[in-house]
Amino acid sequence: MENMMLLGDEALAQGALDAGISGFYGYPGTPSTEIIEYAQRSKQAEANNVHRTWSSNEKTALETAIGMSYTGKRALVTMKHVGLNVAADPFMNSAFTGANGGLLVVVADDPSMHSSQNEQDSRFYGRFAMIPVLEPSNQQECYDMAFHGFELSEKYKVPVLIRLTTRLSHSRAGVKTRQALPQNQMKKPDDLFQFMLLPAVARKKYKHLIELQKDFEQESKSSPFNSCDFSGSDKSLGIVATGLAYNYLREAYQGKPIPHPVVKICQYPLPVKELRELYDSCNSLLVLEEGMPLVEDMLKGLAWKGSKPIKGRLDGSIPRDGELNPNKVAQALGLPDTMGQPIPEVVSPRPPALCVGCPHADSFLALSEALKEYGRGHVFSDIGCYTLGFMPPYNAINSCVDMGASITMAKGASDAGLYPAVAVIGDSTFSHSGMTGLLDCIYENANVVIVILDNSTTGMTGGQDYTAFGKLEDICAGLGVAREHIRVFKPLKANWGEMIAVYKEELAYEGVSVIIPRRECIQTLKKKNKMEIPS
Repeated sequence: MENMMLLGDEALAQGALDAGISGFYGYPGTPSTEIIEYAQRSKQAEANNVHRTWSSNEKTALETAIGMSYTGKRALVTMKHVGLNVAADPFMNSAFTGANGGLLVVVADDPSMHSSQNEQDSRFYGRFAMIPVLEPSNQQECYDMAFHGFELSEKYKVPVLIRLTTRLSHSRAGVKTRQALPQNQMKKPDDLFQFMLLPAVARKKYKHLIELQKDFEQESKSSPFNSCDFSGSDKSLGIVATGLAYNYLREAYQGKPIPHPVVKICQYPLPVKELRELYDSCNSLLVLEEGMPLVEDMLKGLAWKGSKPIKGRLDGSIPRDGELNPNKVAQALGLPDTMGQPIPEVVSPRPPALCVGCPHADSFLALSEALKEYGRGHVFSDIGCYTLGFMPPYNAINSCVDMGASITMAKGASDAGLYPAVAVIGDSTFSHSGMTGLLDCIYENANVVIVILDNSTTGMTGGQDYTAFGKLEDICAGLGVAREHIRVFKPLKANWGEMIAVYKEELAYEGVSVIIPRRECIQTLKKKNKMEIPS
């Protein structure tokens, strides 16, 4: 046992290691990436032979974690909020199959969309799946909830969702650790039909899941992470604070006692009895939650007697979009504004840009040159650092929707008659969700050019490994792309003529072409060179 200074992500990872985990699975996505990266650096994980390699995508990660749970061992799968969309199929069905060994699904949401294409709240998925949800309010709870989540999962034989948000994931605090537990022994499910979702079996499992809801609510009522403090004498207002919002509430009062009754919620389903008591004893309620107005909406839908105001994001007491923060909480409570002076223009942040020396820059410039005769509006792109090709001076791409959508959007545009139709996708994103779209193109011999930008890493999230590394040409050929239309070049100004020629030749070809501009990410190359310099 020791005290450690940890990010929220790291605290959760350390908690899982100390709770006897056997496998981490996931795909990198900010703000969740540091969970598996911490495990990959951990000597404790290495000594205990804990699995901690990246998966191809979030769906494969969750399915593999379910497989480990089948054996009775504890597993954790991690992703960002949009990654749960990718993993939604096994996630929803895992609520029916349940778990054998403890199974934690850890999702880090990104309010304010710091590095995401949308703002969504994973608590809705937990409610949709009807499984317990844990939402820590600080780093210590991140650590402790790993233990609690595994115990809850094994007690009721269900997966448990742990929901983090950006500020908690990426801020650091002191964490007190516990004595580490051994890993579970391998033990197959007692019920060999547990993971068989034929309709006749699934119907019974659904009834069982419904029956468990009263137990889950009782667990929330007695949870060490939920609390009710009715000592506040000012009952003109009752406060419901969930997860990180509870920390912001305490910060808004700057260490002084909170004058209103408070219900803190960090475990779901909602403890309805305690919330009803708060509602009955106060003139109005203020709901503080990071993300979407899930709790506020649920409270308004409970149809309790009376017409007491329930305030929060829905009525404008808190802005509907963006991150919560202590100042927004203070303003909602009528406390002094703590934001200070506005930031002068001279220090305003500049927009993000491709790194100096990035291989994608030369790839985009050459592509734009080759497309000049066709005009703009022909290039569908994807999610990665190369999405910055949308920004000046490149203005090279026209879309970014979800992982893998570049290829399928290009195919749809081609089906509609757009020529040329070009897809730009990263090497890691291609391994994540581009291969099936390419197979659709091959099946119909669509007239598309697919550019796989190969910088030999998962660049946007910090340089992680990915599963298709070194195999791109073979994968494309194996799916059915003609070898003579799989073209590779090194994107450098010195190779400008070659790049233009390759692009133009494949744009003229009527069928499926794959072009792979290949040069290592400038950042991973810098790190590699730095490591090789003798001290």
